[in-house]
Amino acid sequence: MNDTTTTDTAALRPSVALEDDSPAGVPRARRVAHAFAEGLDPAPAPATAETLALVVSELATNALRHGGGHYMLRLSATTDAVHVAVSDRNPAPPREREADLNDDTGGFGWPLIRHLADGVSVTPGPGRGKTIHVRLPR
Repeated sequence: MNDTTTTDTAALRPSVALEDDSPAGVPRARRVAHAFAEGLDPAPAPATAETLALVVSELATNALRHGGGHYMLRLSATTDAVHVAVSDRNPAPPREREADLNDDTGGFGWPLIRHLADGVSVTPGPGRGKTIHVRLPR
């Protein structure tokens, strides 16, 4: 009897981490997300890479605006999904708000993230903050 199992690791890639506390870091987070997606083998469809960049941008922006002004982004991938984790310092979970079409106060990001993702969860930590986990199908 052979107890050997084979795992397809062709699509696995080391995770990527980025930490920032500046609005200028949001475009950098988008670029990191694009580069991460393009480095996967096989690369996901261009639409998936764009979705990843958009989700990362929204999560980073929300962390800066509502999460204590600092975030840690982690990207990882498996054969069937790309995983995004964004941690911030605010323990309060995200909440739906009325979208503001007149002022620049937002309200669009959280519903958009939930619509685009295959799965979303919020976990406590690190520290007193929270981490938002998003799964995007490849």
